[in-house]
Amino acid sequence: MKFSKATNYALHTMLYFVVTDPKQQLGVQPLAEKMEISPTYLSKILTQLVKAGLVESASGAKGGYRLPRGWEDISFLDIIHAVEGPVSLFDGCLNDNPECMVKQVMVSAEDTMEEELKQKTLADFAEAVPAAL
Repeated sequence: MKFSKATNYALHTMLYFVVTDPKQQLGVQPLAEKMEISPTYLSKILTQLVKAGLVESASGAKGGYRLPRGWEDISFLDIIHAVEGPVSLFDGCLNDNPECMVKQVMVSAEDTMEEELKQKTLADFAEAVPAAL
């Protein structure tokens, strides 16, 4: 089971907003330097987060990105779905058997994982130090 690098960067970027200052606007360049990725790639990730309502953007000389009101309730699952979409990690069973035991086990495991990710919110990391990223 593996999420994309974009999801990894999205999670770390969101946590970086939290541990620096959730109200502070940060530009793409400093964020990209912190994440050690290209600003273009990070811009694409941030666009997905903005579309999902998980990040706010402002244009102009003093523009940038910041967390919205209510950021404390944003879950890891929200961030993952913003980047990956709400797709299942397991893709079907042999012969589309509706009673497939393998599918039942995999779906149950995925449900457990999603519940855990839903329980972990950005508020859980508000007291973390930047080095924890």
